Amino acid sequence: MATLLWLQAGACSGNTISLLQAEEPTVVDLLTDFGVELLWHPSLGPELGEAVQAILRDLVSGERPLDIFVVEGTVVQGPDGSGRMDMFAGRPMTEWITDLTAVASIVVGVGDCAAYGGLPTVPPNPSDSTGLQFHREQKGGFLGKDWVSKAGLPVVNIPGCPAHPDWISQVVMAVATGRAGDLALDEYHRPATLFTTFTHSGCTRNGFFEYKQSTMEFGQGTRTGCLFYELGCRGPMTHSSCNRILWNRVSSKTRAGMPCLGCTEPQFPHDDLMPGTVFKTVKVSGVIPRDLPTDADHLTYLAAAAAARVSAPQWAKEDMFVV
Repeated sequence: MATLLWLQAGACSGNTISLLQAEEPTVVDLLTDFGVELLWHPSLGPELGEAVQAILRDLVSGERPLDIFVVEGTVVQGPDGSGRMDMFAGRPMTEWITDLTAVASIVVGVGDCAAYGGLPTVPPNPSDSTGLQFHREQKGGFLGKDWVSKAGLPVVNIPGCPAHPDWISQVVMAVATGRAGDLALDEYHRPATLFTTFTHSGCTRNGFFEYKQSTMEFGQGTRTGCLFYELGCRGPMTHSSCNRILWNRVSSKTRAGMPCLGCTEPQFPHDDLMPGTVFKTVKVSGVIPRDLPTDADHLTYLAAAAAARVSAPQWAKEDMFVV
């Protein structure tokens, strides 16, 4: 039996809502089949007030073991480093995080905010928010770049806004069943099995991408064109399995005609949401996308794109589905 505590710091609860939709495994599966003992969760735990504080004190003192400590939400350090913008159970949340990460065997940061700081870190960042072990793409964050848990692992990050429910449940299942050592982490501490491929992998618009045919406006659904060239889709350079492990086993943003926002990357929100960067592809000289698919260079891309457009078959320029 692996004990699990889930706390929400500067959070919108989006990852909790996502978790409840998990299918492989479900939350019930985690509790009944995979040996997870849920000590407390702000939305699922029945304890309130003093009862919650008693649980936390027992964990910090070592009277009860803490195997998995999950943090959802950004670490709010303001004002002036006091952490008192985010109070919980009589103390700044920063103090609880410090004490609980010291006794936890494994620490998991769920969602982009916990992993990298997320939306609250956009300048001027009045709450002095940061991620557990990263501040955007810079390693360090609240715990510091050299921090490791009692099991010898850094914070295991499951980014996303929100994270896919099955990413969360599968990582918790692996840790709960003693396979944390099998989690190969990338440079941003994401499990490689979930974050090696790109959102682009499996996208139903890849035929349009190949021939550089663009969707020019919203409302065209999945019918015609790629979202990358005009509408700011970041699928070709965003590490995620969104189009391999479908949401609700049905769809994904790009399959529904919505550009990928790159929310699993530490730079999210990209360009700090400056005007002209949201749902719009930022271009060099108004022609070439500034941000290209990973490992592509602008000169080679320009030549390849020109050749692709010239050779595009008629079907790539037409409505993809007829209903």
